Amino acid sequence: MTRVAFQGITGAYSEEAIRQFFGPEVESIPYNALDDVFFAVDRGEADYGMVPVENAIAGSVIRAYELLMEHDLRIYAETILQVRHMLLALPGTQLSEVKRVRSHPQALAQCQRYLARHGLEPEPAFDTAGSARDLAANPQPDVAVIASELAAELYGLNIIDRDIEDFPFNYTRFFVLAMENPPRAQRNKTSLIFTTPHQPGALYECLGEFAKRHINLTKIESRPRLNRPWQYIFYLDFEGHCQDQECEAAIMGLLRRSSFVKLLGSYPAATTPSLGHQVGKASESPC
Repeated sequence: MTRVAFQGITGAYSEEAIRQFFGPEVESIPYNALDDVFFAVDRGEADYGMVPVENAIAGSVIRAYELLMEHDLRIYAETILQVRHMLLALPGTQLSEVKRVRSHPQALAQCQRYLARHGLEPEPAFDTAGSARDLAANPQPDVAVIASELAAELYGLNIIDRDIEDFPFNYTRFFVLAMENPPRAQRNKTSLIFTTPHQPGALYECLGEFAKRHINLTKIESRPRLNRPWQYIFYLDFEGHCQDQECEAAIMGLLRRSSFVKLLGSYPAATTPSLGHQVGKASESPC
């Protein structure tokens, strides 16, 4: 059976992403920290790692990108999960009985309008799935939690309201990490890290290697370089495979102009799921 490491506890959104990508017949292995997920794949404790790297609302997961710099794992694939927050409570509980709602601070923030509209008091907790597990273990009739549909299923809680997030376009992008490169796909994306010399126009010249070959960049972000104050690393995603003729030429040009390049992988490009019924629901929410 395929073993996939993730950060969190059983029922976390990362585990939902695992099931979305690999299917239900997979062994999900929880770890306390993102660092542990990378080490698990490094050591062979897991075949793959599922790591969140970017949220459409909250932005990049900085620690994930730092670990991509530190480890030599390959990006095997990407998958995009539509984060659908559910309001969970003990069986038989009605929404009118709920006074307090527990969850991870980010989940509470993403449902702020909903909580205010229903007069519910938010209570920050360690994580979403952990809130569901703790409520099941220590029942409190006036408490609900915000977590995934998977968490409701695993911990025996009822879903008393669905899709309560304030913004329907709440997507999280995950990388599937492995020791090996994936098979080439019809649509590919490539991720890499690079640094530039400290001179005028250096970044412009590096990016020009892609522009003059009409290669579309899908993400660029700078982060401080650890242990080197006031130096920066650039994370870059672009459409295409590193073995495509134009992409290979662009990477070679980047190698000549930059001071450091690390290829993270070329992998099948994911498609963002459709919003579906959520759009209609979101339009009913007051601004």
